[in-house]
Amino acid sequence: MIRIDLITGFLGSGKTTFIKKYARCLMNKGLRIGILENDYGAVNVDVMLLGELEGENCLLETVAGACDGDCRRRRFKTKLIALAMSGCERVIVEPSGIFDTDEFFDSLREEPLDRWYETGSVICIADAGLDGSLSEEERFILGSQCISAGTVLMSRTQLYSTQQCAAAVGIIKQAAAELGGNAENMDFILTPWDELTDEDMERLSCCGRGSSDYVKKFRGSKEHSTLYFMHNGLDRSSARELADKLMHDRSCGSILRIKGFFCEDGQWYELNASQSSVSCTKISQGQDIIIVIGRELSKSRTERYFGRNTE
Repeated sequence: MIRIDLITGFLGSGKTTFIKKYARCLMNKGLRIGILENDYGAVNVDVMLLGELEGENCLLETVAGACDGDCRRRRFKTKLIALAMSGCERVIVEPSGIFDTDEFFDSLREEPLDRWYETGSVICIADAGLDGSLSEEERFILGSQCISAGTVLMSRTQLYSTQQCAAAVGIIKQAAAELGGNAENMDFILTPWDELTDEDMERLSCCGRGSSDYVKKFRGSKEHSTLYFMHNGLDRSSARELADKLMHDRSCGSILRIKGFFCEDGQWYELNASQSSVSCTKISQGQDIIIVIGRELSKSRTERYFGRNTE
């Protein structure tokens, strides 16, 4: 049986960054792995960020969600079949930040996946800068992801005080408790990622999954949406300024994540912005696109920042 890991977590928590580290650890053990990016968006930016891993021992597949749920699930199943037939010994799945974890577990019960795959580790990535501003639906998504996980790995802990990290853990436990989860038995790792040891990574690779029954209050996100902007002519200075202004302009809606790429003097950069940080990082390849994700977004207000005022 092929072990399949689910790396889940809310928007902007750092799933793709962790997968880079996690995948390299698995490959260093001599495993041939597959990575499946299962994004709800019409353009899958994260798959480009993982392109440097692709090679003989790492196959990279993607499912973009520019279709209805049934179509996306069929594509997901087809990709898993292809990875199994390609000789992968372990598979990592990274879904959207607003993913319903039951969709993953339900897929593994279907023929022929139930004969080829077994659940490995379910790891939930959670930002140590979490605050109490989450909506009811976001608290549900966060809680359901965390209680389904064998371990919750906190990201960006080096940026926050011990008290702030403890407050974020408290928010997660409360969100889990609201769904009937056993918050006290949840496993957390708060070690900064550059200090994670081989023992920590082994613990994550064997953490299994959580087990809790809860009432499903939401099926699919109704309040979140995504806006796409191409050919923006940004550089590092203007990209940072754009992200900072958008994040703080409430007239655009509640923006949770801004990600994408831009090219400056022949060098590609990744723009990655959340409520807690904005970064521009060199990458080997990209596509001139910026994606804005949030709830109750105003397209017309956001377009102004990109010089596309349609009012």
